[in-house]
Amino acid sequence: MLKEHPKGLFVAFFTNMGERFGFYTMLAIFVYYIQAKFGYTATQAGAVYGTFLFGIYFFPLIGGWLADRVMGYGKTITLGTILMILGYGLMALPGFGPVLLFIALGIICVGTGFFKGNLQALVGNLYDDPKYESKRDYAFNIFYMGINVGAFFAPHAATGISNWILGKSGLTYNARIPALAHQFLDGALTDTSELLSLAKAQLGTAFTDLASFSRIYIETLSKSYNAAFAITALSIVVSLLIFVGFKKYYKHADLTEKQKEKSEELKDKMIVLTKQQIKDRLFALFFVFFVVIFFWMSFHQNGFTLSIFARDYTVSDVSRVTYTFFSLKSFLPLLAAIIGLALLLRKATKISTKTIGLVLLVGGGFTTYAVVHGFNPIMSISPQLFQHFNPIFIVFLTPVVIGFFSFLQKRGKEPSTPKKIGIGMIITAFSFGIMLIASRSLPSPAELQGSVSPMLISPYWLIATYFSVTIAELCLSPMGISFVSKVSPPKYKGTMQGGWLAATAMGNALAGFIGYFWDRWEVWQFFLLLIVMCFVSATLIFSVMKKLEKAAES
Repeated sequence: MLKEHPKGLFVAFFTNMGERFGFYTMLAIFVYYIQAKFGYTATQAGAVYGTFLFGIYFFPLIGGWLADRVMGYGKTITLGTILMILGYGLMALPGFGPVLLFIALGIICVGTGFFKGNLQALVGNLYDDPKYESKRDYAFNIFYMGINVGAFFAPHAATGISNWILGKSGLTYNARIPALAHQFLDGALTDTSELLSLAKAQLGTAFTDLASFSRIYIETLSKSYNAAFAITALSIVVSLLIFVGFKKYYKHADLTEKQKEKSEELKDKMIVLTKQQIKDRLFALFFVFFVVIFFWMSFHQNGFTLSIFARDYTVSDVSRVTYTFFSLKSFLPLLAAIIGLALLLRKATKISTKTIGLVLLVGGGFTTYAVVHGFNPIMSISPQLFQHFNPIFIVFLTPVVIGFFSFLQKRGKEPSTPKKIGIGMIITAFSFGIMLIASRSLPSPAELQGSVSPMLISPYWLIATYFSVTIAELCLSPMGISFVSKVSPPKYKGTMQGGWLAATAMGNALAGFIGYFWDRWEVWQFFLLLIVMCFVSATLIFSVMKKLEKAAES
Protein backbone atom coordinates (compact mmCIF):
# COMPACT_ATOMS: atom_id res chain seq x y z
CA MET A 1 0.00 0.00 0.00
CA LEU A 2 2.92 2.36 0.71
CA LYS A 3 5.81 1.36 -1.58
CA GLU A 4 4.44 2.91 -4.77
CA HIS A 5 4.02 6.44 -3.39
CA PRO A 6 6.40 9.45 -3.39
CA LYS A 7 8.23 10.27 -0.14
CA GLY A 8 6.61 13.70 -0.05
CA LEU A 9 3.32 11.99 0.86
CA PHE A 10 4.80 10.82 4.15
CA VAL A 11 6.12 14.28 5.02
CA ALA A 12 2.57 15.57 4.52
CA PHE A 13 1.22 12.58 6.47
CA PHE A 14 3.25 13.31 9.61
CA THR A 15 2.86 17.08 9.30
CA ASN A 16 -0.90 16.63 9.14
CA MET A 17 -0.88 14.06 11.95
CA GLY A 18 0.77 16.47 14.41
CA GLU A 19 -1.57 19.33 13.54
CA ARG A 20 -4.67 17.14 13.74
CA PHE A 21 -3.54 15.64 17.06
CA GLY A 22 -3.42 19.16 18.44
CA PHE A 23 -6.73 20.18 16.88
CA TYR A 24 -8.63 17.13 18.13
CA THR A 25 -7.06 17.38 21.59
CA MET A 26 -8.59 20.83 21.74
CA LEU A 27 -11.88 19.79 20.13
CA ALA A 28 -12.36 16.84 22.51
CA ILE A 29 -12.84 19.23 25.42
CA PHE A 30 -13.87 22.48 23.71
CA VAL A 31 -17.62 22.34 24.42
CA TYR A 32 -16.98 21.03 27.95
CA TYR A 33 -14.47 23.86 28.49
CA ILE A 34 -16.71 26.75 27.49
CA GLN A 35 -19.65 25.28 29.41
CA ALA A 36 -17.51 24.73 32.54
CA LYS A 37 -15.65 28.04 32.29
CA PHE A 38 -18.47 30.37 31.28
CA GLY A 39 -21.61 28.42 32.18
CA TYR A 40 -22.93 28.37 28.60
CA THR A 41 -26.08 26.44 27.72
CA ALA A 42 -26.02 23.86 24.92
CA THR A 43 -27.45 26.45 22.52
CA GLN A 44 -24.81 29.05 23.43
CA ALA A 45 -22.00 26.50 23.33
CA GLY A 46 -23.30 25.24 19.99
CA ALA A 47 -23.20 28.75 18.52
CA VAL A 48 -19.56 29.20 19.56
CA TYR A 49 -18.67 25.67 18.44
CA GLY A 50 -20.36 26.09 15.07
CA THR A 51 -18.84 29.53 14.45
CA PHE A 52 -15.36 28.28 15.33
CA LEU A 53 -15.63 25.25 13.06
CA PHE A 54 -17.03 27.45 10.32
CA GLY A 55 -13.94 29.64 10.58
CA ILE A 56 -11.58 26.65 10.70
CA TYR A 57 -12.92 25.38 7.39
CA PHE A 58 -13.88 28.66 5.68
CA PHE A 59 -10.52 30.41 5.90
CA PRO A 60 -8.83 27.76 3.68
CA LEU A 61 -10.71 29.45 0.81
CA ILE A 62 -8.72 32.62 1.51
CA GLY A 63 -5.55 30.63 2.23
CA GLY A 64 -5.90 28.78 -1.08
CA TRP A 65 -6.29 32.02 -3.02
CA LEU A 66 -3.26 33.48 -1.24
CA ALA A 67 -1.15 30.44 -2.12
CA ASP A 68 -2.35 30.28 -5.74
CA ARG A 69 -1.82 33.98 -6.42
CA VAL A 70 0.85 35.29 -4.04
CA MET A 71 2.91 33.13 -1.69
CA GLY A 72 2.90 29.57 -3.02
CA TYR A 73 1.93 26.48 -1.03
CA GLY A 74 4.97 25.90 1.17
CA LYS A 75 5.30 29.47 2.51
CA THR A 76 1.56 29.75 3.17
CA ILE A 77 1.54 26.42 5.05
CA THR A 78 4.51 27.53 7.18
CA LEU A 79 2.89 30.86 8.07
CA GLY A 80 -0.35 29.09 8.96
CA THR A 81 1.46 26.68 11.28
CA ILE A 82 3.13 29.55 13.16
CA LEU A 83 -0.24 31.30 13.60
CA MET A 84 -1.81 28.11 14.97
CA ILE A 85 0.97 27.77 17.55
CA LEU A 86 0.28 31.35 18.67
CA GLY A 87 -3.49 30.81 18.90
CA TYR A 88 -3.34 27.58 20.87
CA GLY A 89 -0.65 29.10 23.07
CA LEU A 90 -3.05 31.90 24.02
CA MET A 91 -5.75 29.36 24.89
CA ALA A 92 -3.29 27.69 27.26
CA LEU A 93 -3.17 30.83 29.41
CA PRO A 94 -5.53 30.45 32.42
CA GLY A 95 -7.83 33.11 33.75
CA PHE A 96 -8.82 34.92 30.56
CA GLY A 97 -12.36 35.88 29.64
CA PRO A 98 -14.47 35.35 26.52
CA VAL A 99 -12.90 38.24 24.55
CA LEU A 100 -9.37 36.83 24.63
CA LEU A 101 -10.78 33.38 23.94
CA PHE A 102 -12.47 34.63 20.77
CA ILE A 103 -9.26 36.39 19.66
CA ALA A 104 -7.32 33.14 20.12
CA LEU A 105 -9.96 31.20 18.19
CA GLY A 106 -9.78 33.76 15.37
CA ILE A 107 -6.00 33.36 15.09
CA ILE A 108 -6.38 29.57 15.01
CA CYS A 109 -8.98 29.85 12.24
CA VAL A 110 -6.70 32.00 10.07
CA GLY A 111 -3.70 29.75 10.72
CA THR A 112 -5.64 26.60 9.89
CA GLY A 113 -6.98 28.31 6.78
CA PHE A 114 -3.46 28.92 5.51
CA PHE A 115 -2.39 25.38 6.41
CA LYS A 116 -5.08 22.84 5.68
CA GLY A 117 -6.24 23.24 2.08
CA ASN A 118 -2.77 24.06 0.79
CA LEU A 119 -1.28 20.92 2.31
CA GLN A 120 -3.97 18.95 0.46
CA ALA A 121 -3.16 20.81 -2.76
CA LEU A 122 0.52 20.00 -2.28
CA VAL A 123 -0.30 16.30 -1.94
CA GLY A 124 -2.38 16.51 -5.11
CA ASN A 125 0.56 18.06 -6.96
CA LEU A 126 2.69 15.03 -6.09
CA TYR A 127 0.22 12.89 -8.05
CA ASP A 128 0.10 15.04 -11.16
CA ASP A 129 3.12 13.00 -12.22
CA PRO A 130 1.78 10.28 -14.60
CA LYS A 131 3.87 7.79 -12.65
CA TYR A 132 1.64 8.26 -9.61
CA GLU A 133 -1.69 9.42 -11.10
CA SER A 134 -3.45 6.05 -10.74
CA LYS A 135 -2.67 6.06 -7.01
CA ARG A 136 -4.31 9.43 -6.29
CA ASP A 137 -7.45 8.10 -4.51
CA TYR A 138 -5.40 5.71 -2.41
CA ALA A 139 -2.89 8.47 -1.58
CA PHE A 140 -5.62 10.60 -0.04
CA ASN A 141 -6.84 7.57 1.94
CA ILE A 142 -3.31 7.25 3.38
CA PHE A 143 -3.05 11.00 3.95
CA TYR A 144 -6.39 10.82 5.75
CA MET A 145 -4.98 8.20 8.09
CA GLY A 146 -2.51 10.82 9.34
CA ILE A 147 -5.43 12.90 10.53
CA ASN A 148 -6.89 10.02 12.45
CA VAL A 149 -3.77 8.54 14.01
CA GLY A 150 -3.35 11.92 15.69
CA ALA A 151 -7.06 12.20 16.46
CA PHE A 152 -7.11 8.76 18.15
CA PHE A 153 -4.64 9.78 20.85
CA ALA A 154 -6.07 13.29 21.25
CA PRO A 155 -8.96 12.53 23.67
CA HIS A 156 -6.59 10.54 25.88
CA ALA A 157 -4.11 13.40 25.98
CA ALA A 158 -6.88 15.84 26.89
CA THR A 159 -8.35 13.50 29.51
CA GLY A 160 -4.99 12.55 30.98
CA ILE A 161 -3.73 16.09 31.53
CA SER A 162 -7.14 17.22 32.79
CA ASN A 163 -7.38 14.40 35.33
CA TRP A 164 -3.80 15.06 36.47
CA ILE A 165 -4.50 18.74 37.17
CA LEU A 166 -7.75 17.90 38.98
CA GLY A 167 -6.03 15.19 40.98
CA LYS A 168 -3.35 17.62 42.23
CA SER A 169 -6.17 19.57 43.89
CA GLY A 170 -7.80 16.45 45.31
CA LEU A 171 -10.65 16.55 42.78
CA THR A 172 -12.00 14.15 40.17
CA TYR A 173 -14.04 14.79 37.06
CA ASN A 174 -17.82 14.62 37.40
CA ALA A 175 -19.96 15.75 34.46
CA ARG A 176 -22.80 16.95 36.70
CA ILE A 177 -20.82 19.38 38.83
CA PRO A 178 -20.03 22.29 36.43
CA ALA A 179 -23.66 23.01 35.48
CA LEU A 180 -24.85 22.69 39.09
CA ALA A 181 -21.99 24.89 40.33
CA HIS A 182 -22.81 27.64 37.84
CA GLN A 183 -26.51 27.46 38.70
CA PHE A 184 -25.66 27.75 42.40
CA LEU A 185 -23.35 30.75 41.89
CA ASP A 186 -25.98 32.42 39.69
CA GLY A 187 -28.64 31.89 42.33
CA ALA A 188 -30.67 29.66 40.02
CA LEU A 189 -30.32 26.35 41.90
CA THR A 190 -33.42 25.81 44.04
CA ASP A 191 -32.49 22.32 45.30
CA THR A 192 -28.86 22.16 46.48
CA SER A 193 -28.96 18.59 47.81
CA GLU A 194 -27.30 16.96 44.78
CA LEU A 195 -24.50 19.54 44.59
CA LEU A 196 -23.95 19.25 48.35
CA SER A 197 -23.65 15.47 48.09
CA LEU A 198 -21.20 15.72 45.19
CA ALA A 199 -19.12 18.39 46.96
CA LYS A 200 -18.74 16.29 50.11
CA ALA A 201 -17.83 13.26 48.01
CA GLN A 202 -15.09 15.33 46.32
CA LEU A 203 -13.61 17.08 49.37
CA GLY A 204 -14.66 14.95 52.34
CA THR A 205 -13.72 16.62 55.63
CA ALA A 206 -12.08 19.51 53.73
CA PHE A 207 -15.51 20.72 52.56
CA THR A 208 -16.52 24.12 53.96
CA ASP A 209 -19.34 25.65 51.90
CA LEU A 210 -20.93 25.27 48.48
CA ALA A 211 -19.90 28.70 47.19
CA SER A 212 -16.20 28.02 47.77
CA PHE A 213 -16.45 24.50 46.36
CA SER A 214 -18.28 25.72 43.23
CA ARG A 215 -15.68 28.40 42.50
CA ILE A 216 -12.72 26.08 43.18
CA TYR A 217 -14.10 23.27 41.03
CA ILE A 218 -14.90 25.51 38.06
CA GLU A 219 -11.52 27.26 38.26
CA THR A 220 -9.53 24.02 38.61
CA LEU A 221 -11.41 22.22 35.84
CA SER A 222 -10.91 25.23 33.54
CA LYS A 223 -7.16 25.26 34.27
CA SER A 224 -6.97 21.55 33.51
CA TYR A 225 -8.41 22.27 30.07
CA ASN A 226 -5.91 25.13 29.60
CA ALA A 227 -3.11 22.62 30.19
CA ALA A 228 -4.56 20.42 27.42
CA PHE A 229 -4.46 23.41 25.07
CA ALA A 230 -0.73 23.74 25.84
CA ILE A 231 -0.26 20.15 24.63
CA THR A 232 -2.01 21.20 21.43
CA ALA A 233 0.46 24.05 20.83
CA LEU A 234 3.46 21.74 21.38
CA SER A 235 2.17 19.15 18.90
CA ILE A 236 1.90 21.78 16.18
CA VAL A 237 5.48 22.87 16.87
CA VAL A 238 6.44 19.29 15.96
CA SER A 239 4.42 19.56 12.73
CA LEU A 240 6.30 22.73 11.80
CA LEU A 241 9.67 21.07 12.37
CA ILE A 242 8.70 18.10 10.18
CA PHE A 243 7.38 20.24 7.34
CA VAL A 244 10.40 22.57 7.26
CA GLY A 245 12.99 19.89 7.98
CA PHE A 246 12.00 17.50 5.15
CA LYS A 247 11.28 20.05 2.45
CA LYS A 248 13.48 18.29 -0.12
CA TYR A 249 10.92 15.49 -0.51
CA TYR A 250 8.10 17.75 -1.71
CA LYS A 251 10.00 20.77 -3.08
CA HIS A 252 9.45 19.72 -6.71
CA ALA A 253 5.65 19.74 -6.16
CA ASP A 254 5.61 23.09 -4.35
CA LEU A 255 4.71 25.01 -7.49
CA THR A 256 1.56 26.91 -8.39
CA GLU A 257 0.46 27.38 -12.00
CA LYS A 258 1.55 31.02 -11.74
CA GLN A 259 5.05 29.90 -10.79
CA LYS A 260 5.11 27.33 -13.62
CA GLU A 261 4.27 30.03 -16.16
CA LYS A 262 7.57 31.74 -15.36
CA SER A 263 9.55 28.60 -16.26
CA GLU A 264 10.00 27.83 -19.97
CA GLU A 265 10.68 24.17 -19.17
CA LEU A 266 7.52 23.73 -17.08
CA LYS A 267 5.35 26.01 -19.20
CA ASP A 268 5.32 23.50 -22.07
CA LYS A 269 4.03 20.76 -19.74
CA MET A 270 1.11 22.75 -18.33
CA ILE A 271 -2.41 21.41 -18.86
CA VAL A 272 -4.57 23.70 -21.01
CA LEU A 273 -8.37 23.42 -20.68
CA THR A 274 -11.10 24.82 -22.92
CA LYS A 275 -13.64 27.25 -21.46
CA GLN A 276 -16.30 24.52 -21.58
CA GLN A 277 -14.07 22.08 -19.73
CA ILE A 278 -13.41 24.67 -17.03
CA LYS A 279 -17.16 25.41 -16.81
CA ASP A 280 -18.02 21.67 -16.51
CA ARG A 281 -15.38 21.11 -13.87
CA LEU A 282 -16.45 24.09 -11.77
CA PHE A 283 -20.09 22.96 -11.93
CA ALA A 284 -19.10 19.49 -10.72
CA LEU A 285 -16.99 20.91 -7.92
CA PHE A 286 -19.59 23.37 -6.64
CA PHE A 287 -22.33 20.75 -6.77
CA VAL A 288 -20.24 18.33 -4.70
CA PHE A 289 -19.39 21.19 -2.31
CA PHE A 290 -23.12 21.80 -1.79
CA VAL A 291 -23.93 18.15 -1.11
CA VAL A 292 -21.14 17.55 1.42
CA ILE A 293 -22.35 20.46 3.54
CA PHE A 294 -25.00 18.12 4.92
CA PHE A 295 -22.54 15.32 5.57
CA TRP A 296 -20.36 17.57 7.71
CA MET A 297 -23.42 19.00 9.45
CA SER A 298 -24.20 15.45 10.55
CA PHE A 299 -20.67 14.16 11.07
CA HIS A 300 -19.53 17.02 13.30
CA GLN A 301 -22.21 16.26 15.83
CA ASN A 302 -19.36 14.16 17.28
CA GLY A 303 -17.98 17.24 19.01
CA PHE A 304 -21.38 18.67 19.92
CA THR A 305 -24.65 16.77 20.41
CA LEU A 306 -23.01 13.33 20.40
CA SER A 307 -20.61 14.60 23.06
CA ILE A 308 -23.54 15.89 25.08
CA PHE A 309 -25.33 12.57 24.50
CA ALA A 310 -22.25 10.74 25.81
CA ARG A 311 -22.24 12.90 28.92
CA ASP A 312 -25.97 13.13 29.68
CA TYR A 313 -27.56 9.96 28.25
CA THR A 314 -24.87 7.27 28.38
CA VAL A 315 -23.78 5.22 31.38
CA SER A 316 -20.44 6.36 32.81
CA ASP A 317 -19.84 3.29 34.98
CA VAL A 318 -19.11 0.21 32.87
CA SER A 319 -17.82 -3.33 33.25
CA ARG A 320 -14.12 -4.07 32.96
CA VAL A 321 -14.76 -5.70 29.57
CA THR A 322 -16.38 -2.55 28.17
CA TYR A 323 -13.68 -0.40 29.76
CA THR A 324 -11.15 -2.33 27.67
CA PHE A 325 -12.17 -0.19 24.68
CA PHE A 326 -11.75 3.11 26.55
CA SER A 327 -8.34 2.61 28.19
CA LEU A 328 -5.16 2.86 26.11
CA LYS A 329 -3.51 0.36 28.46
CA SER A 330 -5.89 -2.35 27.28
CA PHE A 331 -7.05 -1.06 23.89
CA LEU A 332 -3.59 -0.70 22.32
CA PRO A 333 -2.47 -4.28 23.06
CA LEU A 334 -5.89 -5.50 21.90
CA LEU A 335 -5.34 -3.67 18.62
CA ALA A 336 -1.87 -5.22 18.38
CA ALA A 337 -3.43 -8.67 18.81
CA ILE A 338 -5.97 -7.93 16.06
CA ILE A 339 -3.15 -6.83 13.72
CA GLY A 340 -1.26 -10.02 14.57
CA LEU A 341 -4.30 -12.15 13.76
CA ALA A 342 -4.72 -10.33 10.43
CA LEU A 343 -1.08 -11.01 9.52
CA LEU A 344 -1.46 -14.69 10.36
CA LEU A 345 -4.58 -15.03 8.22
CA ARG A 346 -3.08 -13.34 5.17
CA LYS A 347 -2.34 -15.61 2.23
CA ALA A 348 1.10 -15.83 0.58
CA THR A 349 2.81 -14.05 3.48
CA LYS A 350 6.49 -14.51 4.33
CA ILE A 351 7.45 -16.64 7.33
CA SER A 352 8.99 -13.57 9.00
CA THR A 353 5.68 -11.73 8.68
CA LYS A 354 3.80 -14.73 10.09
CA THR A 355 6.23 -14.77 13.01
CA ILE A 356 5.61 -11.07 13.71
CA GLY A 357 1.88 -11.75 13.53
CA LEU A 358 2.17 -14.61 16.04
CA VAL A 359 4.21 -12.43 18.44
CA LEU A 360 1.68 -9.60 18.20
CA LEU A 361 -1.27 -11.95 18.68
CA VAL A 362 0.16 -13.75 21.70
CA GLY A 363 1.86 -10.72 23.26
CA GLY A 364 -1.06 -8.39 22.66
CA GLY A 365 -3.62 -10.95 23.80
CA PHE A 366 -1.73 -11.77 27.00
CA THR A 367 -1.12 -8.08 27.81
CA THR A 368 -4.78 -7.25 27.23
CA TYR A 369 -5.89 -10.07 29.53
CA ALA A 370 -3.43 -9.04 32.26
CA VAL A 371 -4.44 -5.37 32.11
CA VAL A 372 -8.18 -6.07 32.05
CA HIS A 373 -7.83 -8.53 34.92
CA GLY A 374 -6.33 -5.67 36.97
CA PHE A 375 -9.32 -3.39 36.42
CA ASN A 376 -12.01 -3.03 39.06
CA PRO A 377 -15.29 -4.83 38.28
CA ILE A 378 -16.87 -1.41 37.64
CA MET A 379 -14.86 1.34 35.94
CA SER A 380 -15.73 4.98 35.20
CA ILE A 381 -15.33 6.51 31.71
CA SER A 382 -15.02 10.16 30.68
CA PRO A 383 -17.45 11.22 27.93
CA GLN A 384 -14.74 12.72 25.70
CA LEU A 385 -13.15 9.28 25.29
CA PHE A 386 -15.93 8.32 22.87
CA GLN A 387 -14.21 10.55 20.34
CA HIS A 388 -11.28 8.16 19.98
CA PHE A 389 -13.44 5.56 18.23
CA ASN A 390 -13.87 7.39 14.93
CA PRO A 391 -10.12 7.94 14.33
CA ILE A 392 -9.10 4.42 15.30
CA PHE A 393 -11.82 3.01 13.08
CA ILE A 394 -10.42 5.21 10.28
CA VAL A 395 -6.92 3.79 10.78
CA PHE A 396 -8.09 0.17 10.80
CA LEU A 397 -10.74 0.44 8.11
CA THR A 398 -8.65 2.44 5.61
CA PRO A 399 -6.63 -0.61 4.46
CA VAL A 400 -9.88 -2.58 4.26
CA VAL A 401 -11.59 0.09 2.13
CA ILE A 402 -8.51 0.48 -0.10
CA GLY A 403 -8.32 -3.30 -0.49
CA PHE A 404 -12.02 -3.54 -1.31
CA PHE A 405 -11.88 -0.84 -3.99
CA SER A 406 -8.64 -2.31 -5.39
CA PHE A 407 -10.44 -5.66 -5.64
CA LEU A 408 -13.28 -3.99 -7.58
CA GLN A 409 -10.82 -2.02 -9.73
CA LYS A 410 -9.09 -5.21 -10.93
CA ARG A 411 -12.48 -6.51 -12.03
CA GLY A 412 -13.52 -3.26 -13.68
CA LYS A 413 -16.31 -2.69 -11.14
CA GLU A 414 -14.91 0.07 -8.94
CA PRO A 415 -17.48 2.86 -8.49
CA SER A 416 -16.46 6.32 -9.65
CA THR A 417 -15.35 8.88 -7.08
CA PRO A 418 -18.71 10.76 -7.25
CA LYS A 419 -20.57 7.46 -6.67
CA LYS A 420 -18.42 6.76 -3.62
CA ILE A 421 -19.45 10.17 -2.26
CA GLY A 422 -23.16 9.38 -2.84
CA ILE A 423 -22.80 5.98 -1.17
CA GLY A 424 -21.17 7.73 1.80
CA MET A 425 -24.22 9.96 2.23
CA ILE A 426 -26.56 6.95 2.30
CA ILE A 427 -24.42 5.17 4.91
CA THR A 428 -24.40 8.35 7.02
CA ALA A 429 -28.20 8.35 7.09
CA PHE A 430 -28.25 4.75 8.31
CA SER A 431 -25.60 5.63 10.94
CA PHE A 432 -27.88 8.16 12.60
CA GLY A 433 -30.71 5.65 12.33
CA ILE A 434 -28.83 3.78 15.07
CA MET A 435 -29.05 6.87 17.29
CA LEU A 436 -32.74 7.31 16.48
CA ILE A 437 -33.44 3.78 17.72
CA ALA A 438 -31.27 4.28 20.82
CA SER A 439 -32.96 7.54 21.83
CA ARG A 440 -36.63 6.76 21.16
CA SER A 441 -37.58 6.53 24.89
CA LEU A 442 -35.20 9.07 26.37
CA PRO A 443 -36.30 12.36 27.97
CA SER A 444 -35.70 15.51 25.95
CA PRO A 445 -32.83 17.92 26.79
CA ALA A 446 -35.46 20.49 27.77
CA GLU A 447 -36.77 18.10 30.44
CA LEU A 448 -33.27 17.54 31.82
CA GLN A 449 -32.50 21.29 32.17
CA GLY A 450 -28.74 20.67 32.18
CA SER A 451 -28.75 17.59 34.42
CA VAL A 452 -27.98 13.96 33.58
CA SER A 453 -30.82 11.75 32.34
CA PRO A 454 -32.32 9.28 34.84
CA MET A 455 -32.44 6.83 31.91
CA LEU A 456 -28.95 5.94 30.65
CA ILE A 457 -28.14 3.70 27.69
CA SER A 458 -25.24 1.39 26.82
CA PRO A 459 -22.10 2.98 25.31
CA TYR A 460 -22.26 0.43 22.49
CA TRP A 461 -24.98 2.48 20.77
CA LEU A 462 -22.54 5.36 20.31
CA ILE A 463 -19.69 3.00 19.39
CA ALA A 464 -21.85 1.40 16.69
CA THR A 465 -22.77 4.84 15.35
CA TYR A 466 -19.13 5.91 15.19
CA PHE A 467 -18.24 2.65 13.40
CA SER A 468 -20.85 3.05 10.67
CA VAL A 469 -20.32 6.79 10.19
CA THR A 470 -16.60 6.06 9.82
CA ILE A 471 -17.32 3.80 6.84
CA ALA A 472 -19.38 6.64 5.37
CA GLU A 473 -16.55 9.10 6.00
CA LEU A 474 -14.03 6.89 4.18
CA CYS A 475 -16.33 6.73 1.16
CA LEU A 476 -16.83 10.48 1.17
CA SER A 477 -14.11 12.63 2.69
CA PRO A 478 -10.78 11.35 1.25
CA MET A 479 -12.60 10.62 -2.01
CA GLY A 480 -13.92 14.17 -2.09
CA ILE A 481 -10.46 15.64 -1.52
CA SER A 482 -9.12 13.39 -4.29
CA PHE A 483 -11.96 14.48 -6.60
CA VAL A 484 -11.17 18.15 -5.99
CA SER A 485 -7.47 17.47 -6.59
CA LYS A 486 -8.22 15.80 -9.93
CA VAL A 487 -11.01 18.00 -11.27
CA SER A 488 -9.83 21.48 -10.19
CA PRO A 489 -8.69 23.69 -13.07
CA PRO A 490 -4.88 23.96 -12.60
CA LYS A 491 -4.91 27.69 -11.80
CA TYR A 492 -7.35 27.19 -8.94
CA LYS A 493 -6.00 24.12 -7.14
CA GLY A 494 -5.43 25.80 -3.78
CA THR A 495 -8.62 27.83 -4.08
CA MET A 496 -10.76 24.78 -4.89
CA GLN A 497 -9.27 22.81 -1.99
CA GLY A 498 -10.29 25.85 0.03
CA GLY A 499 -13.74 25.59 -1.55
CA TRP A 500 -14.04 21.98 -0.38
CA LEU A 501 -13.15 23.11 3.12
CA ALA A 502 -15.46 26.13 2.89
CA ALA A 503 -18.30 23.68 2.19
CA THR A 504 -17.12 21.80 5.25
CA ALA A 505 -17.25 25.12 7.11
CA MET A 506 -20.89 25.63 6.22
CA GLY A 507 -21.68 22.12 7.39
CA ASN A 508 -19.79 22.77 10.62
CA ALA A 509 -21.71 26.00 11.20
CA LEU A 510 -24.96 24.11 10.75
CA ALA A 511 -23.62 21.41 13.09
CA GLY A 512 -23.53 23.96 15.87
CA PHE A 513 -26.55 26.05 15.04
CA ILE A 514 -28.96 23.13 14.85
CA GLY A 515 -28.33 22.93 18.58
CA TYR A 516 -31.43 25.14 18.62
CA PHE A 517 -33.48 22.03 17.80
CA TRP A 518 -31.54 19.87 20.26
CA ASP A 519 -32.72 22.06 23.12
CA ARG A 520 -36.36 22.08 21.94
CA TRP A 521 -37.11 18.69 20.36
CA GLU A 522 -37.19 15.11 21.49
CA VAL A 523 -33.80 13.46 21.05
CA TRP A 524 -35.07 10.99 18.41
CA GLN A 525 -36.60 13.86 16.41
CA PHE A 526 -33.22 15.57 16.25
CA PHE A 527 -31.55 12.47 14.80
CA LEU A 528 -34.44 12.03 12.36
CA LEU A 529 -33.65 15.49 10.97
CA LEU A 530 -30.07 14.37 10.23
CA ILE A 531 -31.31 11.18 8.54
CA VAL A 532 -33.68 13.07 6.24
CA MET A 533 -31.03 15.63 5.24
CA CYS A 534 -28.52 12.90 4.36
CA PHE A 535 -31.04 10.98 2.22
CA VAL A 536 -32.02 14.15 0.37
CA SER A 537 -28.34 14.93 -0.29
CA ALA A 538 -27.71 11.41 -1.61
CA THR A 539 -30.69 11.74 -3.96
CA LEU A 540 -29.32 15.03 -5.31
CA ILE A 541 -25.87 13.68 -6.05
CA PHE A 542 -27.17 10.58 -7.85
CA SER A 543 -29.49 12.78 -9.93
CA VAL A 544 -26.52 14.45 -11.67
CA MET A 545 -24.08 11.54 -11.49
CA LYS A 546 -23.35 11.45 -15.25
CA LYS A 547 -22.33 15.12 -15.29
CA LEU A 548 -20.02 14.62 -12.32
CA GLU A 549 -18.38 11.56 -13.85
CA LYS A 550 -17.95 13.34 -17.19
CA ALA A 551 -16.20 16.27 -15.50
CA ALA A 552 -13.82 13.90 -13.74
CA GLU A 553 -12.90 12.25 -17.05
CA SER A 554 -12.49 15.42 -19.16
